[in-house]
Amino acid sequence: MKILIADDDQISRMITKAAVEQSGHECIVAVDGDSAWQLYKEHSPEAVVTDLMMPGLNGLDLCRAIRAAEEDSYTYVILVTSHGSRKDVLAGMEAGADDYVTKPLDPFSLHIRLLAAHRITSLHADLARYRSALTEQARTDPLTKLHNRLKLAEDLGTLDRDYCLAMVDVDNFKSYNDIYGHQAGDAALIAIASTLAGEVRKSDGVYRFGGEEFLLVLRDQQADDARMVMERVRSAVQDLRIEHSGDPDGVLTISAGISAFTDGHRAGTEQLLREADLALYAAKASGRNRVSLAGSRGSE
Repeated sequence: MKILIADDDQISRMITKAAVEQSGHECIVAVDGDSAWQLYKEHSPEAVVTDLMMPGLNGLDLCRAIRAAEEDSYTYVILVTSHGSRKDVLAGMEAGADDYVTKPLDPFSLHIRLLAAHRITSLHADLARYRSALTEQARTDPLTKLHNRLKLAEDLGTLDRDYCLAMVDVDNFKSYNDIYGHQAGDAALIAIASTLAGEVRKSDGVYRFGGEEFLLVLRDQQADDARMVMERVRSAVQDLRIEHSGDPDGVLTISAGISAFTDGHRAGTEQLLREADLALYAAKASGRNRVSLAGSRGSE
């Protein structure tokens, strides 16, 4: 572990540092509470061994600052007191300390507490990874591995610059499922989802909107530029050559409708979604396998 020692007494620092290093841990040393706080922010140690009374931030203040700053990580805090009075111990625990040792420091006592610190911080690290995985899973479509509507809603709430929405629908997909079966339909959706994601920039977003519908968020794009992007995407899907005997083109294709959040049209996300959906309907009505802009008559 990486361990921060905070103590204004030089002899105490040396003894604590020797005990920490003898236990096989990396050591960072601070001579007062203020420098300890700065070193904590710079190095994010797994454990802190701090004296109770120090210049600047005292041990209690340092505990409180550490607890207030923590997010997914957890720092094990060991408070060092001069006499281990009940009052000091209770104040330390209430401030966020996990354990305490008394001066003069017993290296064996500190070693035992560092073993506990390693177990606790490892457990918290595992829990943080599990939480992160669950958070990602909750925002991911299980079939296509694209982001889902929950993640879309979160991302749309952060956009404040020009962008375009492109609503995409797989043409004649119901008949595809009827002819080839749902397993083939799932495989087709996976292939199309991969193509959509591969044809746009990393800064853009691709989401499964539901069923055979997808939504693309094209950041920093004007409507005409977005249309060029979506024409490329449409062509790439057609070039997959996924056979579909029930489609006039003989392969699976997509249609897309685009709405734009730009100067002169700062519409809310719900309105933009409706506009993109209406544009998609226009693309479908004008023959499918094409791209339509909101407010236009569709692709030629």
